Amino acid sequence: MASFIPPMYGVRIVRRIEAKWSRTHAEADQNANSGQAKGEAFSYPRRSALISGKSMANKIRIGPAGWSYRDWEGVVYPQKPGAKFDPLEYLARFFNAIEINSSFYRPFTASTAKSWSSRVAEARDFMFTAKLHRVFTHERGKATAEDETQVREGMDVLASAGKLGALLLQFPWSFKNTDDERIYLMNLLDRFKDYPLVLEIRHSSWNNPQIYQWLEEVGVGICNVDQPLFKKSIKPGALTTSQIGYVRLHGRNYQDWFREKAPRDDRYNYLYSIDELEPWITRIKDIAAKTRESYVITNNHFRGQAVVNALEIKATLNEERVVGPAPLFKTYPALLESALPEAGERDVELKLFE
Repeated sequence: MASFIPPMYGVRIVRRIEAKWSRTHAEADQNANSGQAKGEAFSYPRRSALISGKSMANKIRIGPAGWSYRDWEGVVYPQKPGAKFDPLEYLARFFNAIEINSSFYRPFTASTAKSWSSRVAEARDFMFTAKLHRVFTHERGKATAEDETQVREGMDVLASAGKLGALLLQFPWSFKNTDDERIYLMNLLDRFKDYPLVLEIRHSSWNNPQIYQWLEEVGVGICNVDQPLFKKSIKPGALTTSQIGYVRLHGRNYQDWFREKAPRDDRYNYLYSIDELEPWITRIKDIAAKTRESYVITNNHFRGQAVVNALEIKATLNEERVVGPAPLFKTYPALLESALPEAGERDVELKLFE
């Protein structure tokens, strides 16, 4: 096991990173300004083309965190979809990525991973990302060899199928940049280094160039987060430390974010406005210009708000309206400014205002 502990600040490294960021920011602006011309009038594409749109030179993957939510029935999905309805397959028609959040609560099995891969087989460009089990990030020191074995059982199947874009290590705000925590993080990154890793840290003590330089050296991506900003919270950014870019939008529900007894769904009850998303569009383009592929994950899942904002981000990047799940437009009619209901459900647009 490596014994290196990331040092703290170094002037030469700071200057080198600042110079690098200045160059990449200029490249990002140039890439953004030389994008393709706008396409022709909107038409409903084939299912295989639903998630393509226009793309930057580097791949941007967009989608929600999770797909199995009871309050999405009748909002994102049909009210009574029937036994044969598959929500995962359905969402893969509209997005080219989904973050697996159930893996944070329990590792998924090899058979489950195989099933997920087969259910998105028609969406050939589709990728999963997955959250590492919480015992490694929120219950530090309690993980056993058996816990690692269970995590690897499912992750290896997704990776072998070419469907694992990133393994996200999400740490809580309480995880601070101390000597002990840096040692723990170093060992954890080494433990799962055979996967494409992305680190999400929420406490501002980690926000220094020396840490980002270290992550770049070990090939671990950094997650840029939008979250309620309290004292010592990480602020929004456009950082990259590997060839994988990552953005997670959690919403800005200040009332419930740190409320001890707030239900999980309440914390993520927030719908971003177009104006609030606009700075993130700039950051996403910046991130994509510096990476091989970038993931944009909306985690404000309450009543399908994550799907709404993911479609709006996609439409803004594509510079045209995109296709979305038909039921969504009944609850969020303003979405028509960015999207249209899927083929076969076009009459929904007219019925909305009857």
